[in-house]
Amino acid sequence: MKLNTPTISVFFFLISAHVKLLEASNNGDGVSIFEENEEPQIKRSDFPSGFLFGTATSAYQVEGAYLEDGKSLSTWDVFSHSGGCEENGDVADDHYHMFLGDIELMHSIGIQAYRFSISWARILPRGRFGKVNPAGIMFYNKIIDNLILKGIKPFVTIHHVDLPQELEDRYGSWLNPEMQEEFIYFAEICFKSFGDRVKYWITINEPDLYAELAYELGVFPPSHCSEPFGNCLDGNSDLEPIIAMHNMLLAHGRAAKLYHENFQPKQGGSIGLTVHSYMYEPLTNSELDCEAAKRAFAFHSGWVLDPSIFGDYPEEVKGYLGSALPIFSLYEKKFMKNSIDFIGINHYSTTYVKDCTNSSCSATGNRAIRGFLETTGERDGVLIGELTGVEGSYVVPRGMEEIVNLIKIRYNNTPMFITENGYSSPNVQEQQLDELVNDVKRIEYHVKYLAYLAKSIREGADVRGYFAWSFMDSYEWLNGYDVRYGLHYVDRQTLTRIPKLSAIWYTNFLTNTATPLIV
Repeated sequence: MKLNTPTISVFFFLISAHVKLLEASNNGDGVSIFEENEEPQIKRSDFPSGFLFGTATSAYQVEGAYLEDGKSLSTWDVFSHSGGCEENGDVADDHYHMFLGDIELMHSIGIQAYRFSISWARILPRGRFGKVNPAGIMFYNKIIDNLILKGIKPFVTIHHVDLPQELEDRYGSWLNPEMQEEFIYFAEICFKSFGDRVKYWITINEPDLYAELAYELGVFPPSHCSEPFGNCLDGNSDLEPIIAMHNMLLAHGRAAKLYHENFQPKQGGSIGLTVHSYMYEPLTNSELDCEAAKRAFAFHSGWVLDPSIFGDYPEEVKGYLGSALPIFSLYEKKFMKNSIDFIGINHYSTTYVKDCTNSSCSATGNRAIRGFLETTGERDGVLIGELTGVEGSYVVPRGMEEIVNLIKIRYNNTPMFITENGYSSPNVQEQQLDELVNDVKRIEYHVKYLAYLAKSIREGADVRGYFAWSFMDSYEWLNGYDVRYGLHYVDRQTLTRIPKLSAIWYTNFLTNTATPLIV
């Protein structure tokens, strides 16, 4: 069954019968006011005039064309073809061939920016040991030029999980300091090739989550782990995430130094780093759980942001990891400090935290690499928020304000972008097309999270943009999950893009014509 845009518009009007419509109240400046116990509402005019609204994707998740035009095998190509994966990104959304139509869809929504990543294996099939692939450069030039033609700002991530398999085979990728040289070489090619038009750069997407999933839990390539975190052929879950993180951070810092010194003066752009940022709340009011919640932030977002802003690891991480944690030299501390012009926040959910230093926890909670803490979505039999399609991820809108305010205070209100925020539909396999397209829950999610974001901005947080994850349903990393975050439904067989209600809502929101939708 196919639904066209007029049909979806009819759905949009139908759902108004099932929601409360609230009158907007404001303080005279067009900013909505709501108390914690009130249902929030939101309008585009609640945000500053220069605030960027966009959508986001990543290369492996949407491009497909995995061996076309000189591209080499990436780590994800190899991993997803292994026996442990049910799907792969060989075709994904075929964005490689359908990007012009996708950009037209973006333009029809009215977004001001599009965040995407560059496939390392498409630009440098053999890393710095081979030639630059001109077809790869041409592809991203076409994307950038057509975005600009439509008035959409390109917001580019240099490394979003995938890298040439040759670098894994040659070095063991991020476990080897040589990867720093590889990344700097790759980043410099990107700055030279695209920096005259790209004004927003992200070096590495979510180093904190990447290190955990690839080197602690083993569910991302190169699939390294050890007991009790998993049963992999190789790896040391207590040590390898620390090494990989250190190399990624130094690669970021050196690339940022290169950009600030050699490219930013002429190109006039900015460079940042993104973190996967849960908000952490103590399971109880005990001092130990409160300290554990603070420690949880330090062991995730802080592990990335403290070195990138202050030049060194958080004291909490140093204290618990001790001599296992590498040391930044004085020279490294100097170029790492203030190496970012903005912080990218990928925020989806909030969770409770329990201390494990003075109470019994699971085998994984009782480990230094986890900061001797455990997370849970349940307290006294009550979930922290509504379940989503991803285990451990809940709908907790207040977390958006809380995480932004925490980062604002800890990092002296460094400029921020919400580089990812989105809703994964649960029970996708049990739903019909009409249900998937009629995604009222996704609209509710964005409305509420945006309302709390606007509140944090009103209270002084320097947040400059928001990117909905994701522009369209795409290949998702978690094996065995049919997870759909997209504003556009993508038929897995025909690759037809169908705007969901959320795409229609976003369009209306961006033109200040969206009706506040609160269930």
